[in-house]
Amino acid sequence: MSGALGTLVPDVRTLPPGPRSRKLATELRAYESRNVTYVGPDFPVFWEEARGANVRDVDGNIYVDLTAAFAVAGAGHAHPAIVAAIRRQAGRLVHGMGDVHPPAVKVELLRELAAVTPGGLVRSILASSGAEAVEAALKTALLATGRPKVAVFEGGYHGLTYGALPLSGREDFRAPFTRQLRENGVFVPYPRPGGASVDEVVSRLRKIGEDVGAVLAEPVQGRGGDVVPPVDFLPRLRELCDERGWLLILDEIYTGFGRTGRWFACEHAGVVPDLMAVGKALSGGLPFAACIGTERVMDAWPASSGEALHTSTFLGNPLACAAALASIRTLREEGLIARSAELGARLMERMREIFAGNPRVAEVRGLGMMIGIELVREDGGADADLTRRVMIGALRRGVLVLGGGVEGNVLSLSPPFVLTDDQAEAAIRVLAEVVREESGRGG
Repeated sequence: MSGALGTLVPDVRTLPPGPRSRKLATELRAYESRNVTYVGPDFPVFWEEARGANVRDVDGNIYVDLTAAFAVAGAGHAHPAIVAAIRRQAGRLVHGMGDVHPPAVKVELLRELAAVTPGGLVRSILASSGAEAVEAALKTALLATGRPKVAVFEGGYHGLTYGALPLSGREDFRAPFTRQLRENGVFVPYPRPGGASVDEVVSRLRKIGEDVGAVLAEPVQGRGGDVVPPVDFLPRLRELCDERGWLLILDEIYTGFGRTGRWFACEHAGVVPDLMAVGKALSGGLPFAACIGTERVMDAWPASSGEALHTSTFLGNPLACAAALASIRTLREEGLIARSAELGARLMERMREIFAGNPRVAEVRGLGMMIGIELVREDGGADADLTRRVMIGALRRGVLVLGGGVEGNVLSLSPPFVLTDDQAEAAIRVLAEVVREESGRGG
């Protein structure tokens, strides 16, 4: 096989997980909480190197990554410009004092965030994870409105920390911790074809109590199953929030920085939120996120008197700031947002052709490089078992995909935007073969 890692098609030489992965899994079990990493006959494979849209595991297998490692590597794994920026910054300053004596690169990054986000989103609170960014938005909303509750959507996902967890649409995540959680989320259906209409959702929202101060929504639901709402959903939310004096908070952690073929998914609808949570592809690989808001809303926070009300030791980490600047620059200069839109549309069209007539594939949907393949039983019910088998079959043939959806029956694809045409075609062929084979095994 020729070519540099990053542009290769699948090349599985040892049935995954191979012997080194199995050995590492045994050791992992001895030292990590057993709830964190799923260990089974087919999982996990341990990554050793990744570049572009390729991953190499410790046993030498080369995979085409259709996940971008949870949608993080939008510009591709180990993009040279991002790696170089991290190296340069590491040689000068690895850690600063973010809310006391900040690194200079933090100011540069804040300025760039204000420039790249839509409308009047100009003030930021930096964070290390998407859940932290959501929690910063929730705190801001309370300060700005004085009202503690938040309208959220069934099937939504905003993180697992204790501020974000009550707003998760996944009861299985919340249930073990209910006794410690403040139930401040008011749930309504998320609009989708074949489900609740936008009119129905707005009607439900109009009936909720006066102690609601904000609406928190994903412009496209990610872990909920790559659900693309009707085009009038966000404009109607914006209109209702303005009417009721609520803040509109958009969780663009998954969808932001090119994932849907625009810088931010809300731009498809021409809607600007009051607060936006971003992360994942923002830095291209380092733990980094932000809550970005309008000046009016962010000024609900008092000026610091020397002790910040919301901060953390690693706030504005210089390595992460440098990586984010390089990631934003790379997305812009290499035309990767347009690549996401164009290749994503072609991928969906190709898969719709391939799966047409297969009764086990209910729908191929998505926006840009955010694509969901919904799998069902012969009777039309959700088929999580088929989804699991397809994930394993694809893994064994060198293609990495994730399962998603509230019922676990959606193959969720979020490839790096640098996925080549050859890689895309090879990966689609693998998925088509595996879905066809596994669909014939009953269920």
